[in-house]
Amino acid sequence: MRKIIAYPLTLIHYALAALFLGIFHPIQVIAFNLFGYNAHKKVVDVLNFFLVQNMYTLLCRPVFKGFDQLPVDVPLIVVANHQSMYDISPVIWGFRKHHVKFIAKKELGKNLPSVSYNLHKGGSVLIDRESGSQAIKEILKLGKRMGSDNWSACIFPEGTRSKTGQLRTFQPAGFKTLLKAAPNALIVPFVIDGNYKLHPWGYFPLNFGIKLNYTALSSIKRTDFADEELLDRVKNLIEQEIKA
Repeated sequence: MRKIIAYPLTLIHYALAALFLGIFHPIQVIAFNLFGYNAHKKVVDVLNFFLVQNMYTLLCRPVFKGFDQLPVDVPLIVVANHQSMYDISPVIWGFRKHHVKFIAKKELGKNLPSVSYNLHKGGSVLIDRESGSQAIKEILKLGKRMGSDNWSACIFPEGTRSKTGQLRTFQPAGFKTLLKAAPNALIVPFVIDGNYKLHPWGYFPLNFGIKLNYTALSSIKRTDFADEELLDRVKNLIEQEIKA
């Protein structure tokens, strides 16, 4: 019975998501080309507000916690666990004051309305997972922009999504490169709890009636820890929050 109910809710959810992405794509193009980065960013923020609110069509309640205590005058390296394609909009909306950027696989830079354009024009970097040297070069480039423009970056050290909500191994390479490129950035563990529950049947239909928690934990100074020790600490903090 639950799966039967999920079908019409999912159809409504996807129809609205497609509508938002389609409408906001030309608005992004106009904003960027006529008014520049700041106007474009505001459009992206509004788009992701609607994408987050669209979770209510699945009778889900997104809850954001911890963002008010984060400093806005220093770059952040947001280290998040990864549960779903639905992880991205909460990051953009939750960290909207921090100009958060992404390290995304190059395949996302093509043919996705609104998404691909934002990745190209909004300051994020696209990497080739088969080319370590290219990836490092792009991450270093992002780190320099973080320092000069007070941007922040979000990284998913698990690399791939966890289907069970259990944390996978955190890979240190991208994190350490970002630390090197943005030595003054603070580290913020970001806990995504519940998104994996949306997919018991894959991406169609989607599950419904889930509480979705998005929690920014207190920032950490990198000088207090060695790089890999710092990543281990972040993982432990995220794990403790999920289990709480």
